[in-house]
Amino acid sequence: MVSEVKLEKLGALHAPLNKLVMNAIRERILSGDFPPGERLVEARLSEELGVSRMPVREALRALAAEGVVTIEPRRGATVTTFSQEQIHEIVEVRATLEALNAKLAAKRNDKQQLARLQQILALGTQQAQGLNLAHLHEDNTNFHEALASAAANSVLRDLVASLRERTALIFAPHSKKRARENWEEHAAIVRAVVAGDAELAGLLAARHVHSAAQALPQAVPAAHAEPAVGEARTARQRRRASAP
Repeated sequence: MVSEVKLEKLGALHAPLNKLVMNAIRERILSGDFPPGERLVEARLSEELGVSRMPVREALRALAAEGVVTIEPRRGATVTTFSQEQIHEIVEVRATLEALNAKLAAKRNDKQQLARLQQILALGTQQAQGLNLAHLHEDNTNFHEALASAAANSVLRDLVASLRERTALIFAPHSKKRARENWEEHAAIVRAVVAGDAELAGLLAARHVHSAAQALPQAVPAAHAEPAVGEARTARQRRRASAP
């Protein structure tokens, strides 16, 4: 059983408050604590995080710019949902950029970065074997960030990071059944990168994204659909899964 998320009172921490609030809300969205379509009420978030409503409002605007949150007049903020067409478009672009990421990593051949990538791969593979879903999302993020670091292209890293957060909303609810397969695909990508085979690394990275998309159910909730209270609570309990 997934343990309840323990919220920290961010107002008591010493760091740029807007960024802390934004990161806290983003993590709860990407972990599935706030499922797609759920309303994000400023007053409630403010109370839970121990901050005023202003940094919450600014954080929601920043997340909306990333595509993770949707803000509409008179409705407020909700976790973004996607149509089938939007999913197809996002997957196409992310697959292309992930392929470039892997190609560049293979060409750079930075031994230190590749060693870190292999360490993260080993940890994630171990978590996947035990289906430790509470950590797989974080491990998956760390893997792709390490691959981006090995590619050594800051523009590409930022673009892929933004797309990864959007696809996390799409993939996470359905990733439990692909947990081991995801990390087997990660391992194949790393082997190609370490071997310096840029073309194979790129092909495997693109295929990894498309494979995750093919595992999605064909029926996608309508944009901004709000689950019933009981359904939302059940979703929060089961959406602690890794995303590709």
